[in-house]
Amino acid sequence: MTSLGPISTGVGAGNTAALSVALISEHASPLAVLGGVDAGGQNVHVARLAGALADRGHSVTVYTRRDARDLPDRVPLRAGVEVHHVPAGPPEQIPKDELLPHMLAFGRYLAREWQVRPPDLVHSHFWMSGLAALHATRELRLPLLHTYHALGTVKRRHQRRADTSPPARIACEREVGLGCDRIVATCRDEVAELGRMGIPADKVSVVPCGVDTGEFTPYGPVADRDSAYRHRLIQLGRLVPRKGAAVSIGALAALPDTELLIVGGPTADRLDDDPEVRRLRGIAQDAGVADRVRFMGGVPSEDVAPLLRTADVVLCPGDYEPFGIVPLEAMACGKPVVASGVGGQLDTVADPATGRLVPPGDPEALAHAVGELLADPALREACGEAGRRRVLSRYGWARVAAATESVYCEVLAPQPAVTGAL
Repeated sequence: MTSLGPISTGVGAGNTAALSVALISEHASPLAVLGGVDAGGQNVHVARLAGALADRGHSVTVYTRRDARDLPDRVPLRAGVEVHHVPAGPPEQIPKDELLPHMLAFGRYLAREWQVRPPDLVHSHFWMSGLAALHATRELRLPLLHTYHALGTVKRRHQRRADTSPPARIACEREVGLGCDRIVATCRDEVAELGRMGIPADKVSVVPCGVDTGEFTPYGPVADRDSAYRHRLIQLGRLVPRKGAAVSIGALAALPDTELLIVGGPTADRLDDDPEVRRLRGIAQDAGVADRVRFMGGVPSEDVAPLLRTADVVLCPGDYEPFGIVPLEAMACGKPVVASGVGGQLDTVADPATGRLVPPGDPEALAHAVGELLADPALREACGEAGRRRVLSRYGWARVAAATESVYCEVLAPQPAVTGAL
């Protein structure tokens, strides 16, 4: 297993020749509006990675499924990056858990495209993208790297009967892991999980997700803040039960003079119709904190950093978290984070330097950790400053792209011939 070590950054670092890179992201388009059930961290990751690789001189094409009839075949995302809409299944929105039957068509389309102009390498994102890419790269003998973003074994362990993934998911993930040339995992916890699936650690490189340290910064516009409360907590992310908003609401009961903003889900005008919002409002009512919980709904991406800057503490209490972009965004804004000690958050949140790690599903532990920070402004400031330093040293996109490029070069390097006396 290789991991993110000392690397150089900047265009052309290491004198790497310009590559033609195909990123496959079947359901998570870099052009999508964020905040929907199937639009979140992977969309951002693919878009930012593509841009950062282009900054290093590479030519990147992102292949994603056409999910609307009026989409053009190709859309320039920025200099050096093009989004290519693949006709696979009906050109309409389909939940990602229903896309598996269309992946063979996706893979066949890629194979036809690449027969004419093959990329230097293919990097697939999410397990169904991996299946499609595996079909095409096997046929054309192209190098394939894969990033899972989330693993079916973990999802099934936590969600059990609520897991809506296709029954074949775990077997398909194993097939992709064994069939690709290299897995690019986003955290150390994922390496252990892959090992339990029978995928050896020496086939895995660890490169974390990144954050835009220019957009997410302690300095810049600040959203309005309700002066009726002394403290503000923010939880940001998709509004699904596994993200742990119920735990944050439960903790709020032990944190007087504090408001909780829950940011994510449908737009504000559709919140009343959302089942998860109704469930959480009921929990808040039962806990006696309904007047201190505000549901903001999904917000435009440019509003996220100004909101985070208003927080005293940012909460990330998910039951499980394959990586977790929100802790990085909060730390980049100089805010302390209290997160559940799961998945990628074990790597990103340094306890006690940048915040606290607590057991998942434990409102009392969450309240205790948050209360300690709220009671000590100097401690909050120190954690925020340490978090910003940690992000700058490890998680900027220039660094992540350089590390990804290094893995690409390892895969592309010709294998030395085996010599020796017979």
